[in-house]
Amino acid sequence: MPEPLRLMTVLAHPDDESLGMGGTLVRAVTEGIATYVVTATRGQSGRYREHRSGSPGHPGPERLGQLREAELRAAARVLGVREVVLLDYVDGALDQADPREAVAKIAAQVRRVRPQVVATFAPDGAYGHPDHIAISQFTTAAMVAAANPGHAPGGLRPHAVAKLYYIAWPEPALAAYQEAFKALTSTVDGVTRAGQPWPEWAITTVIDTRAHWERVWRAVSCYESQIGNYERLAHLSPASHEALWGWQSYYRAFSTVNGGRARETDLFEGLRRAPTAARA
Repeated sequence: MPEPLRLMTVLAHPDDESLGMGGTLVRAVTEGIATYVVTATRGQSGRYREHRSGSPGHPGPERLGQLREAELRAAARVLGVREVVLLDYVDGALDQADPREAVAKIAAQVRRVRPQVVATFAPDGAYGHPDHIAISQFTTAAMVAAANPGHAPGGLRPHAVAKLYYIAWPEPALAAYQEAFKALTSTVDGVTRAGQPWPEWAITTVIDTRAHWERVWRAVSCYESQIGNYERLAHLSPASHEALWGWQSYYRAFSTVNGGRARETDLFEGLRRAPTAARA
């Protein structure tokens, strides 16, 4: 019997899985692939509806973290995700986490679940978000650690992931996110960082998820605490909805099973068994 296919995403905040990879997750589930979401934080430092952290009307970091965890689990059920794991880091301070500990935690999840494919943020963090950059770095390092027999002993057998992907937004997708969220930027050390589109030639993989955008929107809608950020999504043009949910693009950071210049349409290309020819 062939090994069951498994997809793991390793992301920074509740809602990253729906906004960033929702269509890919739903498509994988409909194809019989088991999906797993590892989330580094509970998003406890963000807004609550229109209220900033520390302002009247905000429930406080601990309560917001509880709310967003519940929303994450509800969204995962909509997407069909098999399991959600939280790593318990602080939202907004992931880049200050102990790197050895963070890498070991992610490597342990990879060894336990044994996915063939892992996906995370690209090294630019989509728009320079420090938490996104940190989880990209930690996850990339964890692929090496998980395969290394000498790393992080604890009874879990080493596991070599076959393929690692980074989320890669081309110009249409980035424009759609900008329209949906007004200004998709991150201010770090007084410097405003803005997202930059990936050039089309650099994108290795484009997944057709047009059949699943309504389910993705239902998952995004689970995040009631973030409705102030998402209210514009309900009023996007059809073209923007398609750019957001209809196609999802990736950069194949590494693969042990395929390569070359041809663009993929499947994260599991090179891993699926060809159908056995019928006997005469």
